[in-house]
Amino acid sequence: MTSLEVRRTLPASGLPRLLDGAWSDSSADLEAHLRKHGPPPLRLRPADLIETVERSGLTGRGGAGFPVGRKLRSVVEAGRGPAVVVANGMEGEPASSKDRLLLTRLPHLVLDGISLAAHAVGADRAFVCIHRGDPEYADWLRECVAARRAAGIDRVAIEVAELPRRYVASEQSSLVRFLDGGPAVPTFGPRPHERGVGGRPTLVHNVETLAHLALIVRRGDNWFRAVGAPRAPGSMLVTVGGAVNRPGVYEVPMGLSVGNAMMVAGGPAEPVKAVLCGGYFGTWMAAEVAWNVPLTHSDMRRAGAFLGAGILVALPESACVLGETARVVRYMSEETAGQCGPCVFGLPALAEVLSELAFTGGRARAIQQVRRQIELVDRRGACRHPDGVAALARSALDAFADDALEHDRFGPCIGLRRRPVLPLPARSEREEVRR
Repeated sequence: MTSLEVRRTLPASGLPRLLDGAWSDSSADLEAHLRKHGPPPLRLRPADLIETVERSGLTGRGGAGFPVGRKLRSVVEAGRGPAVVVANGMEGEPASSKDRLLLTRLPHLVLDGISLAAHAVGADRAFVCIHRGDPEYADWLRECVAARRAAGIDRVAIEVAELPRRYVASEQSSLVRFLDGGPAVPTFGPRPHERGVGGRPTLVHNVETLAHLALIVRRGDNWFRAVGAPRAPGSMLVTVGGAVNRPGVYEVPMGLSVGNAMMVAGGPAEPVKAVLCGGYFGTWMAAEVAWNVPLTHSDMRRAGAFLGAGILVALPESACVLGETARVVRYMSEETAGQCGPCVFGLPALAEVLSELAFTGGRARAIQQVRRQIELVDRRGACRHPDGVAALARSALDAFADDALEHDRFGPCIGLRRRPVLPLPARSEREEVRR
């Protein structure tokens, strides 16, 4: 997991649900899991399972927030032989820890979700995709799968797949391409539910989504909707970091405000200037703006922000938004698939001019250069990678225009002297995106 900790959250609201028992020493044990939840109810008719998920209002927890029931149905309606289920546990966002938490603390809840999703869509193969580079983690997940196979729990063959540790490798088309024997890079073409792994209809879901599904099928749609907002039901996992007293992974109701999520994490450890919402494809917001925004996809969009995979990083007043953004943009420029001009040339150029504004400044024209470079990469790439980076850089300039102007006119601020806040993998941890 990183140094972030798992926390009990909001007992008065009926939570935790997903993380219930996650801090127990036996949380990952199959026998303990079966005593608590029983085996996945695979006798349920697939059509009834899908209807229950549709009524629950569950949406994907990996970033896009697409209705899960509708996605299940689209795979079934593709109707070209056995389907494939892919559980995305890659967690490409460096500021997130929720997916690894689930796969290490509650692996059988995720595997139950895979088994039930496979039953719903008629799949005979399933994969759990994780980053390469941690053999003990991968071997342990394989042991969990083998234990279930020996117990006869699942009807689908589940495999653990290890992909390169690169940001773009987490995109759903990257997973499909890799599982088909290609490089783990995004691709254009049919959506996975139309033509995915081996040309089959393929359901790709984040591991948190599948863990929720496993509980919904057991406990019902009304149980799920008893928590959260009317149009955004259920709970979600958020990774709260930065200037809070207890950084960690928390389970909170959908619709909880950003500020209250910060309070669940112990509240600000020092005065907060900005909040990064949604990770490195996300958006900077001034703290006073972000504090009251509900954690739903629609409310975030109305605020000009992005919920993504539930990442919230509080930036203290003593830090520099532009400096933090320049570091991330530099990292993201090195994490591309290398398939198009905006990634190969545009993002390094954006990183260069943004670094000049943040760390040199004083030329009264750097802001204009940054904005020009943003426009040259935005919506021009072979995948969404340059779009996400452009959105992050633009949000820094828009939300903190006065800071940018000060840098441009007078040079770097004293905030650059403090230790960086946003986490980035060490260069030694990165792998080449192509095998």
